[in-house]
Amino acid sequence: MRRPISNVTLPCDREIYSTCSTRYTLLTSMNITRRRGAIAFFITLGVLLTGLTITLNIAWIVQSKEHVVVLVVGIILFAALVVGGVLNTVFLIREIRRNERQDSFLNAVTHELKTPIASIRLYLETLQRRPIDEPQRQEFYKIMLSDSDRLLATVEQVLKAGQLGQRHRLQNRTLINLGSLVEDCIAITLQRHHLPPESIILDPIPGAVRLHTFGIAEDLRTAVINVLDNAVKYSPEGVHIRCSLAISNYTWVALTITDTGVGLPPNQFKRIFTRFYRVPGRATAKFKGTGLGLFLVRNIVRQHGGDATAASPGPNLGTTITITLPLANPTETSPIP
Repeated sequence: MRRPISNVTLPCDREIYSTCSTRYTLLTSMNITRRRGAIAFFITLGVLLTGLTITLNIAWIVQSKEHVVVLVVGIILFAALVVGGVLNTVFLIREIRRNERQDSFLNAVTHELKTPIASIRLYLETLQRRPIDEPQRQEFYKIMLSDSDRLLATVEQVLKAGQLGQRHRLQNRTLINLGSLVEDCIAITLQRHHLPPESIILDPIPGAVRLHTFGIAEDLRTAVINVLDNAVKYSPEGVHIRCSLAISNYTWVALTITDTGVGLPPNQFKRIFTRFYRVPGRATAKFKGTGLGLFLVRNIVRQHGGDATAASPGPNLGTTITITLPLANPTETSPIP
């Protein structure tokens, strides 16, 4: 709790965040339980209908074994019914999961927007109604600025997801020094999360060479910062992130970002790059987000002709995100079409 000010005790940001987080977690858990029930229902219904169809077809074959034409027509219709039933069940399950991801995204965005707004409003009302000494006033300004930065980051992430598909592949492509870009992203992340410099380390590039690629600097900066933000967020026991840049397969540049956080099970390596996707489970439910961060990373990197992959030794053993981009010759003035 913060110290009393004019007989008023203000809750800290952590308490505000905790209250909103509890409501968000309960709502998400209820939605997941409801979706799982719907998926189980449609799977059971599909299995029962397929079994009934097989039973009827066997009876049809037994009764029509002397009529070849009728038997062939029956088998074809049976196959069509089975395929149709399976496809319908698969389609329904995919739609349920897609709706689940969209609902999770809406809940997450609502949470990420309401929490800083509630905090800013609280401190503004206090400043308006009560006389505050200057040190406490400066502290309030600092908290409100941090909340506004968080709010702006959420809005920019949502807008960026809508803008990616509207840009032409070669628009505003320039030669980018990846070493300098990664250093800038690390500095921004350290400042944003108030971390000491040793929390995020960039290893020296082998041979002390300068690695370049052609691209849109703003987009690549967004991708790298998203990976770093994720690494910080999913390292509750302490932030220890190591970044490295190196040439891969002679014509590619690989940026590797490794943390010591909660890690990932093998079946999540590809799913985490899906739009709106959040890793299920209690261990990750307490970490809030929109499910757009890594989706943006992969889409930005692929628009630059590269790819993004994830790897992890297992839960609680950290995660490694690798961004691979085409290596550019610094003497070139434009990318090769």
